[in-house]
Amino acid sequence: MTARERQGPLDGLRVVDCSGMIAGGFATTQLADFGADVIKVEHPEGGDPLREWPPYDEGTSLWWKSIGRNKRCVTLDLSTAEGSALLLDLIADADVLFENFRPGTMEQWGLGPEDLHEENPGLIVVRQSGYGQTGPKSDKPGFGTVAEGITNWAHVNGFPDSKPLLPPISLADLTAANFAVQGVMFAIFERDIGRGGGSGEGQVIDMSLYEPLFRLFLSEVEAYDRLGEVRERIGNHHENAAPRNVYETEDGYMTLSASAQSIFENVADAVGRPDIVDDPRFADNERRVEHADELDEIIEAWTRERTTEEAIAAMEDADAIVGPVYDMADIFEDEQYAARDNIVEVEDEDLGSLKTAAPVPRFTRTPGAVDHAGPRHGQHNDEVFREELGLDAAAYERLREEGVI
Repeated sequence: MTARERQGPLDGLRVVDCSGMIAGGFATTQLADFGADVIKVEHPEGGDPLREWPPYDEGTSLWWKSIGRNKRCVTLDLSTAEGSALLLDLIADADVLFENFRPGTMEQWGLGPEDLHEENPGLIVVRQSGYGQTGPKSDKPGFGTVAEGITNWAHVNGFPDSKPLLPPISLADLTAANFAVQGVMFAIFERDIGRGGGSGEGQVIDMSLYEPLFRLFLSEVEAYDRLGEVRERIGNHHENAAPRNVYETEDGYMTLSASAQSIFENVADAVGRPDIVDDPRFADNERRVEHADELDEIIEAWTRERTTEEAIAAMEDADAIVGPVYDMADIFEDEQYAARDNIVEVEDEDLGSLKTAAPVPRFTRTPGAVDHAGPRHGQHNDEVFREELGLDAAAYERLREEGVI
């Protein structure tokens, strides 16, 4: 069964993805997971750079197998007149187009929003770039690392005695992807359903890499505006709750968070120190935050004398909120992940049986699904260009030989 045949909640939605790398790729993966027909457009000579990202299995990128899943892949040189014309044919009955070229590039190819909307007035165009389509930095190239640096993220991440710390995942790109999906759903609602039955018109979603990540800093804009406060690095502590940390155990680590007074009292009981509830240093959350290091010393003195399993069991018996620190091997063995089918298995034509993360969120009637992993470069050219767009055999072969497709 292909993504186009599944009855997911987005069944009937057609998405043309001209983007490369992570932000657009992950956004369209999520749409494809829930039934959208996503046609991934790549350059005939190379394709998405993620096809070359390790880790590899028998020369095949597992990055690509993950982010390319549930999509159909075609090749098209958009810089050529015939290539841009074919894209216009492709978007004629599409709902959404994603692109992440440097601002102005699509316009140079005759594929700017005005050109696209002349062909399809209802098209939603998602334009992803480092700094957005406007502003003094709009013409600069951008990657997620730069966005993580300029949004306050790297500055606040890490420990007080460390240099600013970048996240271990492509956080800015993935955050931008989630906001892009949200934006697409907003735009579809306005076009098809909104007040009065929908406008019927498409529009442009201008999505930078830095703005979605910046939006996650709740209250910090207000704190600087009104109080002049600039947040600094505090490691695993939380500025509004204590205790909250990763605690060393006899054989590993565990996490603990007690953002409510009752939970803190449960923790105090669990570690055999009910007396600290009346300690002036720990009398309420505000003072616990001020004395978080001292409180952590008490808790960790207790956890270090117990295995992770023993410490978690004792804490849970006292109704504290705790958990282990997993690596991927632990996740594969965890009963909660297994019970909710968080890891699913598909058959891949290159790798055979392949496990991948299940779609999120869960739906009761129209769940998402993974039908196949990332396809081969240009795998669906014949299906899309000949069967759906109606190119005859001679024209198809000529365009292939000329490098247009």
